[in-house]
Amino acid sequence: MMKKQLLTAILMLAGLVPASKVTAQEILFKEAASLEQMSEESQEWEELPSMNDLGMDAGGYALYETQVTVSGGKATLEIENVRDYAVVCLDGETVGELDNDSRSLTFQATDGTHTMQLYAENIGRITYGPEILDNSKGLFGTATLDAEPLTGWIVTPLAIHACDGVDQLNFGPMEEPHRPCFYRGTFTAPTGGEWHLDIRGWGMGEVWLNGEYLGTYWEQNAQQSLPVPASMLKNGENTLIVFDLKNNGKRTMKLTDKPIFN
Repeated sequence: MMKKQLLTAILMLAGLVPASKVTAQEILFKEAASLEQMSEESQEWEELPSMNDLGMDAGGYALYETQVTVSGGKATLEIENVRDYAVVCLDGETVGELDNDSRSLTFQATDGTHTMQLYAENIGRITYGPEILDNSKGLFGTATLDAEPLTGWIVTPLAIHACDGVDQLNFGPMEEPHRPCFYRGTFTAPTGGEWHLDIRGWGMGEVWLNGEYLGTYWEQNAQQSLPVPASMLKNGENTLIVFDLKNNGKRTMKLTDKPIFN
């Protein structure tokens, strides 16, 4: 009996006998869809409005846009309140991020006028510390670029959190996206066992499997995987859709048979 087990182990290592269980499966994202497809009606504000001002009382996302003028090739953006996280883009190119603990960003840009886009997320947590009595969310208070006030904002709520209909989005061939968007990939479901989606290397976002909401992720969380219920997997081809706010440049995720923690 021992000889048979040893022989089997040797053949498996040599690749002559398949292992009883695949330990990881890569999912490649080949298509993308624009975030504008989930945009709600835009509003014009002279000063930054909180998400509460927009009627967004639960967790969610919003796009804040304004025109800025840069001189000298470098600029510093400062936002008085960031609740809880925002990605900063200039003319559609990601230049950095802000959060409640880091509300200033210095970036490089060519001289001239640009469109600044701030994609903000309300993570939904309670604000602690000296601001515990003020649980406004989004971006609000003063906003400056090189100490000059920024005004004339166009703000658009984004219907992304646990949204329905992501499988109805118009996807196109994957190009090199430079700002937040949706990604779509397909894979064949593995058989048996317990499965988890490895999201290491991604930033912050949401995941749907076969049109059903799977969960949310953030690179700062201790857990770096999402459990995949067997009931959500189909025989044959499965579709995974991911919205990523930070856009780290990743194009793959993995199914693994073990949960992953930092």
